[in-house]
Amino acid sequence: MLAMMLATLVLLTSCNEQKKSETAEVTTETENRPNIILFVADDHGLDAIGAYGNPVIKTPNLDKLAAEGAKFTNAYCTSASCAASRSVILTGKYGHATGSYGHVHDYHHFSTYDTITSLPVRLEQEGYLTARIGKYHLAPEDVYKFTDVLKADARSTYEMAEACKEVIEDDQPFFLYFCTDDPHRAKSTDPGNWRAPNSFGNRPEGYPGIETVTYDPKEVLVPEFLPDTQETREEIAQYYQSISRIDQGFGKLMQMLKESGKADNTVVIYISDNGMAFPGAKTTLYEPGMKLPCIVKDPSVEAKGNTIDAMITWADLTPTILDMAKVDLNSLKTHGRSFKPVLNDAKSETGNWNEIYASHTFHEITMYYPMRVVREGDYKLIRNIAWGLEYPFASDLWASSTWQEVHRHNKEFFGNRKTEDYLHRPEFELFDLSKDPNELNNLADKNHKEVLDRLIEKMKAFQLKTKDPWYNSWDYDPVLQGSGLNL
Repeated sequence: MLAMMLATLVLLTSCNEQKKSETAEVTTETENRPNIILFVADDHGLDAIGAYGNPVIKTPNLDKLAAEGAKFTNAYCTSASCAASRSVILTGKYGHATGSYGHVHDYHHFSTYDTITSLPVRLEQEGYLTARIGKYHLAPEDVYKFTDVLKADARSTYEMAEACKEVIEDDQPFFLYFCTDDPHRAKSTDPGNWRAPNSFGNRPEGYPGIETVTYDPKEVLVPEFLPDTQETREEIAQYYQSISRIDQGFGKLMQMLKESGKADNTVVIYISDNGMAFPGAKTTLYEPGMKLPCIVKDPSVEAKGNTIDAMITWADLTPTILDMAKVDLNSLKTHGRSFKPVLNDAKSETGNWNEIYASHTFHEITMYYPMRVVREGDYKLIRNIAWGLEYPFASDLWASSTWQEVHRHNKEFFGNRKTEDYLHRPEFELFDLSKDPNELNNLADKNHKEVLDRLIEKMKAFQLKTKDPWYNSWDYDPVLQGSGLNL
């Protein structure tokens, strides 16, 4: 009997020691995981950051991040619309496969399928404290659930940064989803005066903790796709000012991170959801709408100040962040892949990153204009599925003084593109970006049939692989319409 009791005691002691060992291993693994900050601006194009070559705008803190980390020069959103883009960022899946076709808020009411597992949910399962602050623009909340929801004025990045103090100082590894309202357009500055520039969230009294930085409209850089008018310049000056406010709040956040002692174990990623809020950029899949800033500082990477040419999309963000968090990538199926290896060995890896895809269907619910994109090297194919329709305007872009100046005077050109060509597009637009970076010379003709046919086949394969309902638009097979039409 005594022997049996001793044996049981030994067994229990052994089990307890094993459990302690397993707990210690899990705790150690969690402690060794980096913190991750994903900072998402709203409508910030590649045109307006010093680190990307703009000599006018003042973005010293973002420039410092690029100097200490890496900047991507071929980073793309997959849908140039706020809500649809954010769904891709936090799931790694194209919106057409998750039901995230367009805007969530108000009467638009698009919503992600409740069967989808998002990045914050997966990270929480791995022991991360997940927190969000600022613009959300996603649904349903059960899919995009965060441990903590922080409150602050999303136009005041300094105030937002201060609200994140407890998360940064928490003992758990954290994932902070930091989303500004800037530099998105605000409500009309002066509804009675169409010439008045939009404020882009700027206000005369400024914001606490922020030094107001203003710009002379004569000195701003006007991208070639926009008309060089007084109206455009005044709006870009406001846009720049909003971005400088972002930069100062970002600097405050980085200061707090350094003071917490966690800067050396925190990955910081800066991106935007889509291009600048001007016609010809936001809501389009032309380069100004989808080619965006992406600056990544990963303390585990020794190289600093890298410029990386690899083509990545926001579908790659979720798998990359999971990879950085040391989470099994097979545990969450995505349409993207981790670009962490590119950070570690940029020169040898970029050759494997020369193809991307994009999928835009709605912005507002009244803006039905599905587009699909495949880019292979320098060739880019856009398919405008509803090409018979006039290209629809987002309400804020239509009301902009930049557009109204062209519209009210019936001008032939909008920037470097004919106004008629902007409004009415062919089914296929094929461009060689090495020779035609402004996407003005459509090569979708008989002389480029081989390239066109090859990219069409790649587009079809992409749509099938990602279960795109709009694949059916190629031949309208009733089998793909669902049982209701499968006669």
